[in-house]
Amino acid sequence: MSETSIPALLSHLPASTVTVPTINPTNGKKIFDLPQNSAAQVAEAAIKLREAQVEWSEWSTRERSEVLLTLVDLLLENQDKMLDILQLETGKARGHAYEEFAGAVGASRYYGKVSPRMLARKRTRAGIPVVTKSWVEHPAIGLVGVITPWNYPVALTMLDVLPALAAGNTVLQKADNATPLSVLYCRHLAVEAGLPANAWQIVVGDGAEVGNAVTDAVDYVAFTGSTATGRRVAERASARLIGYSLELGGKNPMIVLPGANPRKAAKIAIGGAFSSAGQLCVSIERVYVQRDDIANLEAALKAETEALKVGKSGAFDMDMGTLTGAAQLERVSGFVEDALAKGAKLVAGGKRLDAEGPFFYAPTVITEITEAMNLDRTEVFGPIIQLYPYDDVDEAIEAANDTEFGLNASIVGNEKEALRIASRLQAGSVNINDGFRASFASMASPMGGMKHSGKGRRNAEGGLLRFTETRTIGTSVSWFKLPSKASEYGRLAPLMNLLNKVLKRLPN
Repeated sequence: MSETSIPALLSHLPASTVTVPTINPTNGKKIFDLPQNSAAQVAEAAIKLREAQVEWSEWSTRERSEVLLTLVDLLLENQDKMLDILQLETGKARGHAYEEFAGAVGASRYYGKVSPRMLARKRTRAGIPVVTKSWVEHPAIGLVGVITPWNYPVALTMLDVLPALAAGNTVLQKADNATPLSVLYCRHLAVEAGLPANAWQIVVGDGAEVGNAVTDAVDYVAFTGSTATGRRVAERASARLIGYSLELGGKNPMIVLPGANPRKAAKIAIGGAFSSAGQLCVSIERVYVQRDDIANLEAALKAETEALKVGKSGAFDMDMGTLTGAAQLERVSGFVEDALAKGAKLVAGGKRLDAEGPFFYAPTVITEITEAMNLDRTEVFGPIIQLYPYDDVDEAIEAANDTEFGLNASIVGNEKEALRIASRLQAGSVNINDGFRASFASMASPMGGMKHSGKGRRNAEGGLLRFTETRTIGTSVSWFKLPSKASEYGRLAPLMNLLNKVLKRLPN
């Protein structure tokens, strides 16, 4: 039996006689029966992971980083296998599966290269020069919980699990019932790269039971999912006084500046809106264009959208794949039907594609949106572009910010002007002349949301150090006696005041 066959991968989950079917979204047929773990099994796994963490944390940062760098090579060698599994479970187009895969490779490469430097003990400015010295170091926090959704199982796994491991933690991960093979295959390759098998355990099961059990068993939890569930995770983690990071929902805007080329703007919009059939937290949903230019952009969006190829293929020849299930199909089609019933204008799409498969939906452009329509402010999480007019750029900025979310935003047009506007948008990332990839692809740049779109950041130094404690070490030279009595403070105070005046004038 192949080590990467479905039974072999599932064997790395805690055994259970309770199962649920995992469905292939492209045809609606069952792929396999997935064991469902219990809260008791999660607690048992946590005990074993805590025992394993002692040994794993004793590996040097360089030794741990070598595992990640070896993983880069294994990911690249097994690219086709990974893309096949991703497409099987998510129904993504091959290109969108590759886009996700590239994010996973980038995370492994980045943290493999930078984690030893970021985790090294660092000398800090002493409180009293010459007399005292101080350092800061970042020990592992212990056991990290990672809860990942179904839409980007490979990228979101690697973006959270790998820095947690690099920092010396062990990881207890809850994978979504819809995409366990993708996550299990990531772990398989990591173990092949040299990771101790007992350093990373994956569990699956009921979201509330298993997700809560993970939060209750760990020292830090990283959650990606809906804002509603994220609030519950934050409340549960806070009650235990453990740290957490949340990447949540978005209602992401794009502002097309006056004078922007409509065809170029349309191409950027569909790239930002229809990746993975719009089932992406940073996906563009709202597009704002100057009123005098809306007819031209509408025509360009219609042409570009209707030219897209939608279907199932293991080659790079389909522009968009399927929604992931019946619930997603009903959600997306329900938003469109509600908007049209309330007077919206359909520009393109707006229909199910039953000939392609049970959950396929045409990429859609819709305009003449009002506040009475459900999709106006609610995250759709599907392939729908909402087109809005504006009279001046200030109005567009105000409209873009008028949401409870603040995850991602985009500006199309003159770069110099767009950079000025970017600083006025209430979003954790802003992309100029792109939908989301310019910022999302930069592992050296923090990624996360403002307002109800999340808490904390992944990627960059903070994406690693969130999985650590901070320890400060200070020393005092033996030949200088620091004060301990009132008279000693009295003699030292004038000297300290003089020192502060001198230090104020010196460069940092």
